[in-house]
Amino acid sequence: MPFLYSLAVSVAKTITPAVATSAKAKAFVLGRKALWTQLENIPPNKKVVWMHCASLGEYEQGLPVLTALKNKHPKYFYLVTFFSPSGYEVRKNHGIADLVTYLPWDTKADVNRFVAQVNPIMALLVKYEFWPNLIGELHRKEVPMYLIAGLFRQNQHFFKPWGISQRKLLREFTHLFVQNEASLKLLQSIGVQQVSISGDTRFDRVGAVEEPLAFMDTFVGLRKCIIAGSTWPEDEAILRESIRQTPKDWCWLIAPHEIHGEKLNQLMTQLPKESLRFTQNKEAAFDGCPVLVLDTVGMLSRCYHYASLAYVGGGMGTAGLHNILEPAAQGVPIIIGKNYDKFVEAKDLIAQGGVISVDNAESCSKQLSILQQNDAVRLEKGNANKTYVLKNQGATVKTVSILNQNL
Repeated sequence: MPFLYSLAVSVAKTITPAVATSAKAKAFVLGRKALWTQLENIPPNKKVVWMHCASLGEYEQGLPVLTALKNKHPKYFYLVTFFSPSGYEVRKNHGIADLVTYLPWDTKADVNRFVAQVNPIMALLVKYEFWPNLIGELHRKEVPMYLIAGLFRQNQHFFKPWGISQRKLLREFTHLFVQNEASLKLLQSIGVQQVSISGDTRFDRVGAVEEPLAFMDTFVGLRKCIIAGSTWPEDEAILRESIRQTPKDWCWLIAPHEIHGEKLNQLMTQLPKESLRFTQNKEAAFDGCPVLVLDTVGMLSRCYHYASLAYVGGGMGTAGLHNILEPAAQGVPIIIGKNYDKFVEAKDLIAQGGVISVDNAESCSKQLSILQQNDAVRLEKGNANKTYVLKNQGATVKTVSILNQNL
């Protein structure tokens, strides 16, 4: 299995440049070419703490830990790597890390070169990042290696009869911080004992105070705002009629997950003709606009402060439900699609009444109408969401208290 895996990665590395036609794929390829030059910016006399994230969501999950470590140990050099261009492009100039770059291909040659050049004193892998050759090399070099905010399910390869090599990877971690007791018990059932429940660091991240946004003040004004965050076409289809029927004292901010030209053009044709795109208009034009499309990334979380209602996308299709904790932390009632079984926080908040799941346009319109017309119901559901977030904070403190013992 390890041989076949390494062979497959080598083949993928060889053919990907030839088939990379989209902007995202090209960034994926070019970013890895620039990686080695970027790593030369690490001062040779600095101790390096390295955090790796798949994409933007995982970065937001690891950021509270990285921030706490930097506050405690400011003289270290902090490196962040991404697998996906969507994470790298948004956070490549973020002020917390000293250097942001890509993770190399998981070939033995590339990871050996990477670990030798970075020479980290600690490696933090966020949530689902299990790269066999990389983990093997870190273990061989005796680099303390931690999983941050891990989440495990019975159907993963680790827990299958054929998952021997995958189980070995878990045992090579110095410690695994997991989000819940179910993950702890699963790991213990396969002999992984260096594990503890930390909780989900996202609760700490979404609880942080964000700077206000002037364009949102202009756009919302005295109206109430529904924010549809990280939407896919399946989500937008069930919102269409609700948007058309929106009362004059309400407005919509839509932040599509995909902001490519064709997708955006298609979305704009489905919205009221007075709708505007954020990047194509000046702020003054947003005043009184019924629908504003946020066709950029990295700003959505700060917009939820202005919401009276939220619809969070991903749940109507198969992409996976996006982050509901951001609007929940702001005390906002939330509507989601029908596919949320893999998301513990969604199930918890549905049970507590702060989140409503819908499965078609009719039920979506009905629930939105009820919430728009009833301030008391909105307040009750929003408070349930905010209380849930507050009760689940503290994962960062638990995680960093153990990490500091090895720094």
